[in-house]
Amino acid sequence: MARPTSKPAAAEPADAPKLLAGGNPQIPKGEGDAPVQAYIAAMPGWKSGVGRRIDEIVEREVPGVRKAVKWNSPFYGPPDQEGWFLNLHCFTRYIKAAFFRGTSLKPEPPGKSKHPEVRYLDIYEGDFDEDRFADWVRQASRLPGEKM
Repeated sequence: MARPTSKPAAAEPADAPKLLAGGNPQIPKGEGDAPVQAYIAAMPGWKSGVGRRIDEIVEREVPGVRKAVKWNSPFYGPPDQEGWFLNLHCFTRYIKAAFFRGTSLKPEPPGKSKHPEVRYLDIYEGDFDEDRFADWVRQASRLPGEKM
């Protein structure tokens, strides 16, 4: 009888979200706070705590913010209009925050995009400037939202 060559993988709960390549949680599309909270809870490691802080900042700075998960990423929109001003995505070493009208923010977030108006903020472990982020959220929420 042959011996197993490796330990069996630890069983994951049947309802645990799958992590896609790069560690981004696979969360079903949905509107409202519940799917966004499911995404945040499924963010791996330190990213979940930062995701929670991001969500708290957005809620504080934009009362009544609209939320949704689309394409396995949370989106945030102004309460009084269609469209979105921010979304998040997990990568292996960082969280990418996309400001859809980022070129209108002062100062602009540092990451450039192929889309002329989008700017990114890559958030690494231990390197999250909450005050700067809150300022960008306030500014972005007052601009026309990106329709998707």
